Amino acid sequence: MGDPDRHEAKNNLWEVAPAYHVFVMHGFEVDFVSPQGGDVPFSMDEDAFDPPGMVSYTIKHEGFRDRSDDTLKPEDVDPSRYAGYFVAGGLGPLFDLATDERILTIASTIYAGGGAIGGCGHGPGSLANIPLGSGSFAVSGKRVTGFPNASEETSRWSKGGLLLPFRVEDALRDRGGLFQTKDDLADKFDVVVDDRVVTAMFMSSCANAAKDMITIIRR
Repeated sequence: MGDPDRHEAKNNLWEVAPAYHVFVMHGFEVDFVSPQGGDVPFSMDEDAFDPPGMVSYTIKHEGFRDRSDDTLKPEDVDPSRYAGYFVAGGLGPLFDLATDERILTIASTIYAGGGAIGGCGHGPGSLANIPLGSGSFAVSGKRVTGFPNASEETSRWSKGGLLLPFRVEDALRDRGGLFQTKDDLADKFDVVVDDRVVTAMFMSSCANAAKDMITIIRR
């Protein structure tokens, strides 16, 4: 992140693993994709932290590491095989997924085919650039949320957002998203669903966001 304190932009294990667990628990097969393929780094990883039960369970019993240690390259993904595209948080996705045209095209194809797209925390920032054939974006005109500016400004990890390529709320608003702040929601942990776009503001809502995606996909 270009930071003298050596902060790194990674995926947050405590956001990715709970969402993975919910999808798998409901009978879905989950693949990971990354710009370069192969293993991906996690913050809040089990080597340094004692993960909560849901995270520990999916690592031990649901093949999480098998998938995350061997992510697909974008060219290896056939979008027609997928019913959803989900980006959990951590700061990492803002630095690559948000601008990788190959992955954005995969997400766009899934959405155009009737699939759902979703994210939580900083993840929704990576949804902002998903294009539609009409020249607009998937989030345009949709009620969306994600890690808000009010929280980013007090974040020690991003130094108030200064270390980020962009802030989540700004990106979603710039693409025509109807961003929901804490004041707009009955509870800041609520999941926002608009058509087939599912977003949540904070880490603790990732599992619920995944569950709402499943409801859409099955419907």
